[in-house]
Amino acid sequence: MRPAITLSTPISAPTAKPVQPRAIGRVSLSVKPGPRGSVLDSLRQSGSLRCLFPRPKSDGLEAVLVNTAGGITGGDRFQVSANVARGCSLTLTTQASERAYRAQPSEFGQMRTDLQVAPGACLNWVPQETILFDRSALDRRLTVNLAHSAKALVVEPIVFGRQAMGEELVDLRLRDRIKIRREGQSLFLDATRFDGHMAAHLDRPHIADGARAMAFLAYIAPDAQGQIDHLRALLPETAGATVIGDDLLVLRILAADSHTLRQSLIPILNRLTQHQLPRCWMI
Repeated sequence: MRPAITLSTPISAPTAKPVQPRAIGRVSLSVKPGPRGSVLDSLRQSGSLRCLFPRPKSDGLEAVLVNTAGGITGGDRFQVSANVARGCSLTLTTQASERAYRAQPSEFGQMRTDLQVAPGACLNWVPQETILFDRSALDRRLTVNLAHSAKALVVEPIVFGRQAMGEELVDLRLRDRIKIRREGQSLFLDATRFDGHMAAHLDRPHIADGARAMAFLAYIAPDAQGQIDHLRALLPETAGATVIGDDLLVLRILAADSHTLRQSLIPILNRLTQHQLPRCWMI
Protein backbone atom coordinates (compact mmCIF):
# COMPACT_ATOMS: atom_id res chain seq x y z
CA MET A 1 0.00 0.00 0.00
CA ARG A 2 1.34 3.38 -0.97
CA PRO A 3 1.76 5.92 1.82
CA ALA A 4 -0.79 8.75 1.83
CA ILE A 5 0.39 12.26 1.04
CA THR A 6 -1.13 14.94 3.22
CA LEU A 7 -0.88 18.71 2.55
CA SER A 8 -1.55 20.94 5.50
CA THR A 9 -2.85 24.44 4.73
CA PRO A 10 -3.77 26.86 7.51
CA ILE A 11 -7.38 28.02 7.40
CA SER A 12 -6.38 31.66 7.71
CA ALA A 13 -2.89 32.59 6.59
CA PRO A 14 -1.31 35.64 8.25
CA THR A 15 -1.77 38.76 6.16
CA ALA A 16 0.81 41.49 5.69
CA LYS A 17 0.08 45.01 6.88
CA PRO A 18 -1.68 46.85 4.03
CA VAL A 19 0.46 49.39 2.22
CA GLN A 20 -1.13 52.82 2.18
CA PRO A 21 -1.25 54.59 -1.19
CA ARG A 22 1.35 57.33 -1.58
CA ALA A 23 1.39 60.35 -3.86
CA ILE A 24 4.52 61.03 -5.89
CA GLY A 25 4.84 64.00 -8.20
CA ARG A 26 7.53 65.87 -10.06
CA VAL A 27 7.72 69.00 -12.20
CA SER A 28 10.90 70.13 -13.95
CA LEU A 29 10.89 73.16 -16.24
CA SER A 30 13.26 75.62 -17.85
CA VAL A 31 12.73 79.06 -19.34
CA LYS A 32 14.52 80.64 -22.31
CA PRO A 33 14.35 83.96 -24.21
CA GLY A 34 11.76 84.23 -26.96
CA PRO A 35 10.87 86.86 -29.56
CA ARG A 36 8.30 88.43 -27.19
CA GLY A 37 9.87 87.71 -23.81
CA SER A 38 10.45 84.64 -21.69
CA VAL A 39 9.06 81.35 -23.04
CA LEU A 40 9.00 77.73 -21.96
CA ASP A 41 12.10 75.80 -23.01
CA SER A 42 11.37 72.37 -21.52
CA LEU A 43 8.81 70.76 -19.25
CA ARG A 44 8.66 67.36 -17.60
CA GLN A 45 5.84 66.48 -15.24
CA SER A 46 4.79 63.20 -13.69
CA GLY A 47 2.59 61.69 -11.03
CA SER A 48 0.41 63.93 -8.89
CA LEU A 49 2.12 67.22 -9.76
CA ARG A 50 1.20 69.29 -12.80
CA CYS A 51 2.05 72.73 -14.16
CA LEU A 52 -0.27 75.20 -15.91
CA PHE A 53 0.72 78.30 -17.86
CA PRO A 54 -1.83 81.15 -17.76
CA ARG A 55 -1.72 83.88 -20.36
CA PRO A 56 1.14 86.17 -19.24
CA LYS A 57 0.42 89.73 -18.12
CA SER A 58 3.96 90.85 -19.00
CA ASP A 59 6.98 89.60 -20.96
CA GLY A 60 7.77 87.13 -18.16
CA LEU A 61 6.49 83.55 -17.93
CA GLU A 62 3.98 82.54 -15.24
CA ALA A 63 3.66 78.93 -14.10
CA VAL A 64 1.09 77.50 -11.67
CA LEU A 65 1.76 74.26 -9.80
CA VAL A 66 -1.20 71.93 -9.21
CA ASN A 67 -1.14 69.05 -6.72
CA THR A 68 -3.79 66.66 -8.04
CA ALA A 69 -3.49 64.53 -4.89
CA GLY A 70 -5.19 67.32 -2.95
CA GLY A 71 -2.54 67.61 -0.25
CA ILE A 72 0.49 66.01 1.37
CA THR A 73 0.54 63.23 3.94
CA GLY A 74 3.15 60.83 5.33
CA GLY A 75 5.11 59.01 2.64
CA ASP A 76 4.19 61.43 -0.16
CA ARG A 77 7.09 62.81 -2.19
CA PHE A 78 7.00 65.90 -4.38
CA GLN A 79 9.81 67.59 -6.27
CA VAL A 80 9.94 70.87 -8.19
CA SER A 81 12.91 72.17 -10.16
CA ALA A 82 13.17 75.23 -12.39
CA ASN A 83 15.96 76.84 -14.40
CA VAL A 84 15.65 80.46 -15.50
CA ALA A 85 18.02 81.34 -18.36
CA ARG A 86 20.01 84.55 -18.72
CA GLY A 87 17.82 87.64 -18.97
CA CYS A 88 14.55 85.72 -18.49
CA SER A 89 11.78 86.11 -15.93
CA LEU A 90 9.70 83.39 -14.25
CA THR A 91 6.94 83.58 -11.66
CA LEU A 92 6.09 80.29 -9.92
CA THR A 93 3.02 79.93 -7.73
CA THR A 94 0.44 77.34 -6.66
CA GLN A 95 -3.16 76.98 -7.77
CA ALA A 96 -4.40 76.97 -4.15
CA SER A 97 -3.17 76.63 -0.61
CA GLU A 98 -1.21 73.42 -0.05
CA ARG A 99 -2.41 71.19 2.80
CA ALA A 100 -0.37 68.89 5.01
CA TYR A 101 -2.66 66.20 6.46
CA ARG A 102 -2.37 63.70 9.30
CA ALA A 103 0.52 61.25 8.88
CA GLN A 104 1.52 57.95 10.43
CA PRO A 105 3.98 58.32 13.37
CA SER A 106 6.99 57.06 11.41
CA GLU A 107 6.38 58.93 8.15
CA PHE A 108 6.92 62.43 6.73
CA GLY A 109 5.54 64.02 3.61
CA GLN A 110 8.41 65.44 1.55
CA MET A 111 8.56 68.53 -0.63
CA ARG A 112 11.81 69.46 -2.40
CA THR A 113 12.18 72.63 -4.49
CA ASP A 114 15.36 73.54 -6.38
CA LEU A 115 15.47 76.82 -8.32
CA GLN A 116 18.34 78.01 -10.54
CA VAL A 117 18.53 81.63 -11.73
CA ALA A 118 21.10 82.69 -14.36
CA PRO A 119 22.82 86.12 -14.69
CA GLY A 120 20.39 88.94 -15.37
CA ALA A 121 17.38 86.66 -14.79
CA CYS A 122 14.51 87.19 -12.34
CA LEU A 123 12.58 84.62 -10.32
CA ASN A 124 9.43 85.11 -8.24
CA TRP A 125 8.71 82.12 -6.00
CA VAL A 126 5.30 83.04 -4.56
CA PRO A 127 3.36 79.91 -3.51
CA GLN A 128 0.10 80.35 -1.64
CA GLU A 129 -0.14 79.30 2.01
CA THR A 130 0.78 75.88 3.32
CA ILE A 131 -1.90 74.86 5.84
CA LEU A 132 -0.77 72.40 8.50
CA PHE A 133 -3.36 70.06 10.04
CA ASP A 134 -3.14 68.34 13.41
CA ARG A 135 -0.83 65.30 13.46
CA SER A 136 0.72 66.28 10.15
CA ALA A 137 4.39 65.63 9.42
CA LEU A 138 6.09 67.75 6.75
CA ASP A 139 9.71 67.76 5.62
CA ARG A 140 10.19 70.68 3.22
CA ARG A 141 13.35 72.05 1.63
CA LEU A 142 13.70 75.04 -0.68
CA THR A 143 17.01 75.87 -2.36
CA VAL A 144 17.53 78.94 -4.54
CA ASN A 145 20.79 79.27 -6.48
CA LEU A 146 21.46 82.74 -7.90
CA ALA A 147 24.09 83.92 -10.36
CA HIS A 148 25.94 87.15 -9.60
CA SER A 149 23.39 89.52 -11.21
CA ALA A 150 20.22 87.46 -10.75
CA LYS A 151 17.18 88.76 -8.83
CA ALA A 152 14.66 86.81 -6.77
CA LEU A 153 11.57 87.21 -4.62
CA VAL A 154 11.04 84.24 -2.28
CA VAL A 155 7.90 83.92 -0.15
CA GLU A 156 6.72 81.11 2.14
CA PRO A 157 3.43 81.68 4.02
CA ILE A 158 2.36 79.03 6.53
CA VAL A 159 -0.86 78.55 8.53
CA PHE A 160 -1.04 76.48 11.73
CA GLY A 161 -4.58 75.10 11.58
CA ARG A 162 -7.74 76.78 10.33
CA GLN A 163 -8.93 79.13 13.03
CA ALA A 164 -12.41 79.47 11.53
CA MET A 165 -12.86 75.70 11.96
CA GLY A 166 -11.58 75.71 15.54
CA GLU A 167 -8.55 73.62 14.66
CA GLU A 168 -5.58 73.47 17.04
CA LEU A 169 -2.28 71.71 16.39
CA VAL A 170 -1.55 69.61 19.47
CA ASP A 171 0.78 67.24 17.63
CA LEU A 172 2.95 68.52 14.76
CA ARG A 173 6.20 67.40 13.21
CA LEU A 174 7.79 70.02 10.99
CA ARG A 175 11.17 70.20 9.26
CA ASP A 176 11.54 73.27 7.09
CA ARG A 177 14.67 74.71 5.48
CA ILE A 178 15.13 77.65 3.12
CA LYS A 179 18.59 78.10 1.62
CA ILE A 180 19.57 80.92 -0.74
CA ARG A 181 22.96 80.89 -2.46
CA ARG A 182 24.82 83.39 -4.60
CA GLU A 183 27.48 81.94 -6.94
CA GLY A 184 27.66 78.81 -4.76
CA GLN A 185 28.17 80.79 -1.54
CA SER A 186 25.53 80.74 1.19
CA LEU A 187 23.62 84.03 1.26
CA PHE A 188 20.82 83.13 3.67
CA LEU A 189 19.76 80.05 5.64
CA ASP A 190 16.55 79.64 7.64
CA ALA A 191 15.84 76.29 9.32
CA THR A 192 12.98 75.12 11.53
CA ARG A 193 12.58 71.83 13.36
CA PHE A 194 9.62 71.17 15.64
CA ASP A 195 8.02 68.11 17.20
CA GLY A 196 5.23 68.55 19.71
CA HIS A 197 2.34 70.76 20.80
CA MET A 198 2.54 73.62 18.30
CA ALA A 199 -0.49 75.53 19.61
CA ALA A 200 1.03 75.80 23.09
CA HIS A 201 4.35 76.82 21.56
CA LEU A 202 2.76 79.61 19.49
CA ASP A 203 0.82 80.87 22.50
CA ARG A 204 4.02 81.78 24.33
CA PRO A 205 4.37 85.60 24.46
CA HIS A 206 7.94 85.64 23.14
CA ILE A 207 7.28 83.11 20.37
CA ALA A 208 4.10 84.18 18.54
CA ASP A 209 1.77 85.46 21.28
CA GLY A 210 -1.15 83.44 19.95
CA ALA A 211 -0.60 84.00 16.21
CA ARG A 212 -1.60 81.12 13.96
CA ALA A 213 -0.15 82.28 10.63
CA MET A 214 3.19 83.64 9.50
CA ALA A 215 5.15 84.46 6.37
CA PHE A 216 8.82 84.59 5.47
CA LEU A 217 9.92 86.81 2.59
CA ALA A 218 13.32 87.40 1.02
CA TYR A 219 13.92 89.91 -1.76
CA ILE A 220 17.30 89.82 -3.48
CA ALA A 221 17.78 92.73 -5.86
CA PRO A 222 19.89 95.89 -6.27
CA ASP A 223 16.97 98.05 -5.05
CA ALA A 224 16.49 96.11 -1.78
CA GLN A 225 17.76 99.00 0.33
CA GLY A 226 15.46 101.41 -1.47
CA GLN A 227 12.41 99.25 -0.72
CA ILE A 228 12.83 98.93 3.02
CA ASP A 229 11.11 102.17 4.10
CA HIS A 230 8.13 101.61 1.80
CA LEU A 231 7.64 98.05 3.05
CA ARG A 232 7.94 98.97 6.71
CA ALA A 233 5.11 101.45 6.20
CA LEU A 234 2.93 98.54 5.03
CA LEU A 235 3.75 96.21 7.90
CA PRO A 236 1.54 95.55 10.94
CA GLU A 237 2.97 95.76 14.45
CA THR A 238 3.57 91.99 14.42
CA ALA A 239 6.08 92.15 11.56
CA GLY A 240 9.59 93.35 10.86
CA ALA A 241 11.95 93.88 7.94
CA THR A 242 15.68 94.44 7.56
CA VAL A 243 18.35 94.57 4.86
CA ILE A 244 21.36 92.27 5.09
CA GLY A 245 24.38 93.35 3.07
CA ASP A 246 23.76 95.33 -0.09
CA ASP A 247 20.89 93.56 -1.78
CA LEU A 248 19.10 91.13 0.57
CA LEU A 249 15.86 92.25 2.22
CA VAL A 250 14.32 89.85 4.76
CA LEU A 251 10.82 90.25 6.16
CA ARG A 252 8.68 88.27 8.59
CA ILE A 253 5.00 88.65 9.43
CA LEU A 254 2.94 87.13 12.26
CA ALA A 255 -0.85 87.19 11.98
CA ALA A 256 -3.85 85.84 13.86
CA ASP A 257 -5.06 83.79 10.88
CA SER A 258 -4.63 83.30 7.14
CA HIS A 259 -7.06 86.09 6.19
CA THR A 260 -5.22 88.64 8.30
CA LEU A 261 -1.91 87.41 6.92
CA ARG A 262 -3.07 87.98 3.34
CA GLN A 263 -4.24 91.47 4.14
CA SER A 264 -0.66 92.34 5.08
CA LEU A 265 1.15 90.22 2.51
CA ILE A 266 -0.66 91.00 -0.75
CA PRO A 267 0.17 94.75 -0.85
CA ILE A 268 3.84 93.88 -0.26
CA LEU A 269 3.86 91.24 -3.00
CA ASN A 270 2.11 93.61 -5.40
CA ARG A 271 4.80 96.20 -4.83
CA LEU A 272 7.73 93.80 -5.22
CA THR A 273 6.27 92.14 -8.33
CA GLN A 274 5.31 95.51 -9.85
CA HIS A 275 1.63 94.52 -9.60
CA GLN A 276 2.22 91.27 -11.49
CA LEU A 277 1.08 88.99 -8.63
CA PRO A 278 -0.56 85.87 -10.15
CA ARG A 279 -4.34 86.04 -10.47
CA CYS A 280 -4.89 82.86 -8.42
CA TRP A 281 -3.75 84.84 -5.36
CA MET A 282 -6.81 87.06 -5.76
CA ILE A 283 -9.42 84.28 -5.97
